[in-house]
Amino acid sequence: MVPNARLGGRMLVRASIAIAVAGPGSLGTALASAATTASSGGTAAPAASGNSHLKVTVTPRQHVLRGDDDPVHGSVRPGRRGRSVLIQVRRDGDGWQTVAHATTGADGRFRASWTTHSLGNYAVRAKVGSTGPSGKAEHGVIVYKASQASWYGPGFYGNRTACGETLRPSTLGVAHKTLPCGTKVALYYHGHAVTVPVIDRGPYAAGREYDLTAETKHRLHFGSTGTVWSAPHAH
Repeated sequence: MVPNARLGGRMLVRASIAIAVAGPGSLGTALASAATTASSGGTAAPAASGNSHLKVTVTPRQHVLRGDDDPVHGSVRPGRRGRSVLIQVRRDGDGWQTVAHATTGADGRFRASWTTHSLGNYAVRAKVGSTGPSGKAEHGVIVYKASQASWYGPGFYGNRTACGETLRPSTLGVAHKTLPCGTKVALYYHGHAVTVPVIDRGPYAAGREYDLTAETKHRLHFGSTGTVWSAPHAH
């Protein structure tokens, strides 16, 4: 080794040893390994996690009434029996919480359910064990309560609502006695969903919580009176 190569001497020696042991057919692999070892000060880089190649999918039911179970299914690929899967949910800005456990079958599929308690929007994910990869559901879950509703509009078009909006046949919104004006309310009725703002006060018939505008009624395929699922503050 020539004197002016002293700074790189350590790396050259290690590379030569690796090549000699591996043989000519492994030249590229040996050089890469030696370079990684040298650049890390003599410590080999940690091996990748055995779970890093796994693909996790999860699908919950999107619209759920408070207190009901939300069935969740999904898969871990490649499939293998006996993998532990955690079902986790996150509401608004809270952290992830484990709400159910499942175990994969031979095909990698799993099923579980979790009980919904609080109104609002939830993100859902499935996680392989406590430290493995995870997959997040493509859609969130909205948890509703049952509310009695009616609708209004004819005879009031052109007038200003209690929240300062001009009511028209095309207006989307609901009337509510106490929710602040502009509060977003998610509504669900027989497979139809819409999120609208509070734009007025009412209804004043006993037992009814919401008055739907004509356009809101139309989008929900709602009748004159009945029960809708509602979730205030949903986004």
